[in-house]
Amino acid sequence: MKKPTFGPMLLAFALFCVVLFIPSRFLLPLIGEQKVNDASTSLKKDMFQGIALQQKALEDPKYLPMYGSSEFSRLDVYHPSNYFKVKNEEFTPFLIGRGGTQSLTHVLNLASSMDQLKDRKIVFVLSPQWFEKQGLDEVHFAPNFSSQQAYHLIFNNELKPEMKKQIANRLLSFEIVRKDTLLKTSLEGIVYDDTKHKVKAAVAKPFAYVYRNILDRKDLVTSMFDIKPRKTHTDPELKSLAWNDIRNRAEKTGKAESQTNPFGIEDPYYDQKIKDKLKRLKGYRANESFEESPEYDDFQLVLDILKQEHAKPLFISVPVNGPWYDYAGFPKERRDVYYQKINDQIKKAGFPVADFSSHEYDKYFLKDTMHLGWKGWVYVDEAIQQFYENN
Repeated sequence: MKKPTFGPMLLAFALFCVVLFIPSRFLLPLIGEQKVNDASTSLKKDMFQGIALQQKALEDPKYLPMYGSSEFSRLDVYHPSNYFKVKNEEFTPFLIGRGGTQSLTHVLNLASSMDQLKDRKIVFVLSPQWFEKQGLDEVHFAPNFSSQQAYHLIFNNELKPEMKKQIANRLLSFEIVRKDTLLKTSLEGIVYDDTKHKVKAAVAKPFAYVYRNILDRKDLVTSMFDIKPRKTHTDPELKSLAWNDIRNRAEKTGKAESQTNPFGIEDPYYDQKIKDKLKRLKGYRANESFEESPEYDDFQLVLDILKQEHAKPLFISVPVNGPWYDYAGFPKERRDVYYQKINDQIKKAGFPVADFSSHEYDKYFLKDTMHLGWKGWVYVDEAIQQFYENN
């Protein structure tokens, strides 16, 4: 009877361990350049909640990372991803964000690739509606939450301890985080200084490490095979036009696409979400304010990470639709409090901000009540180009 040979089994186990425990950065070359380019406009959840494709983009100077939320999905011809494709600039916008994304989600994104942020130009688009009184809620946080990025936070030794503790504590306020016992235990070990939590976190740490690596490998496979680009909508005629001419063209586009209402809102949005409820919506935001919100503390974490890593961000302050917010009972003086507060917060951190709050009543600057479109994107495109060339 032949003696069993364990060589192949041991070799297979050794290879498995190598693949599982080798630092993820060494595996990034497996992701092709075309996949990174596809990911720049994909807005796919797997890319946004992963790490590999974002790290690949950050290591390539031709990509300009843009952090934001649902405005990115409105890919008309004036959108940065389409406009700069026509202009053949030296950079390609790489979109990181989707509907419901707010500062805390981006904190995890940024913390996952901190060492690549040094001297890195990025663009960060701010939306006023993030700063509602209750701040980020479970409904918007849960679909965008990345377990992979949260597990990376546990092992992030670059973050200042107090900042790491603040992020961990904030994450624990969400049910989707608390439901993951391993993650919850690990984060509590960061937040609490008592022996009980420290011991439990120490016991959990090896398991958290292995699970993080498993999530990294899954992310790698997804990045290699599952990312598809979104369909582009370009207008070649924009290439030769001056900025004022492009703005005039965008205004004509906006006028043609928003003829059903006096608010400059695109027709499909108005017809589907507002038209039949217009009378009921008058004054419906009378008791709202953007003055106080947990979002300001979450946003400060974004600023602190970028400052710590000496990144070079440009912040875009997007206005709301002035005529609509007036109709909804949210007066301009209350809105101005937010614009001033967010500007002061950014400038205190020493970063530039492209403030477009004066365009609240500029028709066709927004496509609906709050999202950039048409003329708005043209102004943003110009600000991005100046920022890229002059900083």
